[in-house]
Amino acid sequence: MEIRNLRQTAILGIESSCDETAAAVVADGCKILSSVVASQLDIHGEYGGVVPELASREHLRAIVPVVRRALVEANMSWDGMNAVAVTAGPGLIGSLLVGVTFAKAVCLARDLPLIAVNHVEGHIHSVLIENSDVRFPALALVVSGGHTHLFEVRDVGTYRLLGKTRDDAAGEAYDKVAKLLGFGYPGGPIIDKLAPFGNPNRVRFTPAKMKGNALDFSFSGLKTAVLRWKEEHHINGEIEARRQNSDRSVEGWLKVTGLETLDMLASFQRTVIDELLRRAVSAAEEIGADSVLIAGGVASNSGLRRAAEQTRGLQFYFPSQGLATDNAAMIAAAGFSKFARGEFAGFELKPQAGLVLA
Repeated sequence: MEIRNLRQTAILGIESSCDETAAAVVADGCKILSSVVASQLDIHGEYGGVVPELASREHLRAIVPVVRRALVEANMSWDGMNAVAVTAGPGLIGSLLVGVTFAKAVCLARDLPLIAVNHVEGHIHSVLIENSDVRFPALALVVSGGHTHLFEVRDVGTYRLLGKTRDDAAGEAYDKVAKLLGFGYPGGPIIDKLAPFGNPNRVRFTPAKMKGNALDFSFSGLKTAVLRWKEEHHINGEIEARRQNSDRSVEGWLKVTGLETLDMLASFQRTVIDELLRRAVSAAEEIGADSVLIAGGVASNSGLRRAAEQTRGLQFYFPSQGLATDNAAMIAAAGFSKFARGEFAGFELKPQAGLVLA
């Protein structure tokens, strides 16, 4: 195999914070030479959500072949690596341990610098890696199954938390509503695909009124409102039909979903998007930013992307679909800026399930 001999800083990224084992090689913080993701979706789907013990076990099985494949696809050897960047948190502690332990072992064996990356910062870099024209200060909305945060991004590597969810994350609300209605896991993509078939103004959901920080989020009340709607509309037969449904295409779901349910799903999605964008716009105005970065798994939501495009006065940036969900290219990209600043971790590094991005 011909090995690339490029005058560049190549960083191996490793991501294992939840249910995807990922590795990537990124050069100079912006050139993705490879990005490999081993998903556990089929394993956790039958349980309606991620089972932490199963997730860590699958990471153990996948980490070596995934890293090996990332190097092969990048046409790189270990000799061409300048550092290893790994997700140190937040996430599932057992899953994080697999990635951090592997990264430390590789760095020790290969005499490479170790870089600890916050998973949330990685998501912010999933946007920056593809958009060099972002103007700072910028506003970042990181929204996924585990996170709904607003940050002021003063510059690369400099963040200030402006608001966060006080209960369920937006992606978590999607998944819980989908499970409640018999759509299975993950629920976000299914609701997003079905929402255009309903009337988003048919069901009125009351937005959460926040005391204290007006930029904080809350989605638990919305989830409860959907539960009440379900009980009032007596759709248990419809729900059971969906639970038995094996055709997970849009057409398959439409066959077992009534118009009233489609209207409710459209209204639910509209409410979530309105809450996200309303606070994002307010936060951007507060810090004087005209660039808004939207990252995380929910950044894949087509309704959110369309609504952002129709919002005037701000420039919205989204990651490409392949970088919106958990991946290691974003971890390597975030690691590059730390490499440039000489921010390295020691071998005493321990993953933190609740690691905060400050």
